[in-house]
Amino acid sequence: MKKIYLLCAFAFALQTQAQQPKIIKGDTQYNDLAYVDAVQTYLKVAKKGYKSKELFQKLGDSYYFNANLKEANKWYAELFGLNETIENEYYYRYAQTLKAVEDYKKADEMLEKFHKLSSNDIRGNLYNEQKDYKTIIDKNSGRFTIKTTGINTAQSDYGTAFFGDKILFSTSRDSTGFAKVQTKWTNQAFTNFYTASRADDNDLKDPERFSRTINSKFHEDTPVFTKDLKTVYFTRNNFTNGKIGRDEKQIINLKLYKAVLKDGKWENVTELPFNSDAYSVAHPALSPDEKTLYFASNMPGTKGQSDIFKVSILGDNEYSKPENLSGGINTEARETFPFISKDNELYFASDGHQGLGGLDIFVAQIQADGSLGKIVNIGAPVNGPMDDFAFIIDNAVRRGYFSSNRANGKGSDDIYSFIENRPLVLDCKSELAGIVTDQETGKILAGAEVSLFDDKFVLIAKVTADQNGAYQFDVKCAQKYAVRASKTDYETKEQAVVIPESGGKTEVLISLNKNIKEIGAGTDLAKTFNIKMIYFDLDKSNIRPDAEVELAKILDVMQQFPSMKVDVRSHTDSRQTKAYNKRLSEARAQSTIAWLVKNGIEKERLTGRGYGEEQLLNHCKDNIPCSEEEHQLNRRSEFIILKL
Repeated sequence: MKKIYLLCAFAFALQTQAQQPKIIKGDTQYNDLAYVDAVQTYLKVAKKGYKSKELFQKLGDSYYFNANLKEANKWYAELFGLNETIENEYYYRYAQTLKAVEDYKKADEMLEKFHKLSSNDIRGNLYNEQKDYKTIIDKNSGRFTIKTTGINTAQSDYGTAFFGDKILFSTSRDSTGFAKVQTKWTNQAFTNFYTASRADDNDLKDPERFSRTINSKFHEDTPVFTKDLKTVYFTRNNFTNGKIGRDEKQIINLKLYKAVLKDGKWENVTELPFNSDAYSVAHPALSPDEKTLYFASNMPGTKGQSDIFKVSILGDNEYSKPENLSGGINTEARETFPFISKDNELYFASDGHQGLGGLDIFVAQIQADGSLGKIVNIGAPVNGPMDDFAFIIDNAVRRGYFSSNRANGKGSDDIYSFIENRPLVLDCKSELAGIVTDQETGKILAGAEVSLFDDKFVLIAKVTADQNGAYQFDVKCAQKYAVRASKTDYETKEQAVVIPESGGKTEVLISLNKNIKEIGAGTDLAKTFNIKMIYFDLDKSNIRPDAEVELAKILDVMQQFPSMKVDVRSHTDSRQTKAYNKRLSEARAQSTIAWLVKNGIEKERLTGRGYGEEQLLNHCKDNIPCSEEEHQLNRRSEFIILKL
């Protein structure tokens, strides 16, 4: 399998600043009006030693979404230290912050748990992300008619390229009149370029050795020609001007070279400037406009064993800095042998994406902005259990060639021809849209910032909600995204969404909670901080540790506003007698007041009483069947501001 040895030569031998509380004076229906920063209150409560799942989640998120991962790590560690049931997403977020503090062992543990809890999430384990990958591949299969070509030998033949009405390919066959130079890995001759004629039935025939000035005593393979057939880019071992280059481990890596045709001869063999003795660069491919050169490499910045990169062609041997392809193409494994069709489709070989075995061939549409569409396995019979690679196609006639080391071949690698009978539909587009509102009031939040992230949480786009609170993104079918909305004075919120395969419009409505809480006379601080109730044990009125976390929020606000007076109101559901509920709620109200006084609030600033079942919020009166959730609504505590 010659390309495996080539791969061995690849050296295969990766703010919002919290606003300070502020007082706003103005004419309102209340005596006074003020604002309190909820995050700062949570922080102060936590620093006093109070603990709860919600408290640590909110603190961790406030830093996580502002890219302060080290500080977020502190609070996520506290969250996991509670040993409570936690939403799956927090395993991933915690792992990310653990990496920020270089605790990679624990980060891996969290990612493993994340994968087990979210087995179809691409950020978990790529190999286990699609449990139904075989079904998906089966849907794409049966579209090709394939057959072996007549130029295959018992040696290695692979890596075809269009060359006018001929095909150029790489082969390790012996050649009369040339010295037989062998590679130590295979005991076969190094590969050189040959041409072959294309028959009417797409077979290949009449192989002939290509240019003596390009073929050397080392490997040459995978060429690509410009449309005028006057420039060729190709792969060769590190051998320039008769000199061999090696890396520090004495490996002869691969490099990309260019040659031009002058007076019928290939001349000026020049290596490209982004080559290096320290890593390999190979398998060139040209965009249809010939302005972009794609290739495979294990250069610094590579995610796996080899990645696909691209450069812009700026002039005569001038290129932009190599750019690792985004869009989920590259994995921790091998992505190699790129080819760009006339329809701007990127075909490549990979054993990192879900396939049928070994290297499989995949395709993704290159969009007008350079981004990549959905990655699709092209299916059997082109792909099979062995290595399938070096796919090229002529879109005009839907014919082409690929290479494989599949069973029953003639050599270690063979070239196969194909006819594509039914093309894939790659460019399925959809729309993701919605409205951003205030969760409490339902008010439209114009000017909210909405960000779109891909399934690996790489930022794709960012928009501002219009005057109607509306936002919209163009997205790809059958893809997973995250939508994040933020606005000054509101808590950032993020939602996951999966776009259906059928496309169309997907709506995601986002409601944001206020971060800066508006308070004034008549405000219920329990609602302000989403305190549904202060928990007590059955038939008891003493303050439990989990209730102290909630009361600490009330305590902090009262300490911020020394003149504030609060009325504590305790309620029960309708079960038990009215007299019993009245006594119990009164005891709980007084117990709550006593806790606040004990922790520094003057007694004259507090009033309160128990209302029993006198002020039910729903229909759950005596002898009326209700669920536990419905009864829960009535078991509540209220902290009403009487004066600021």
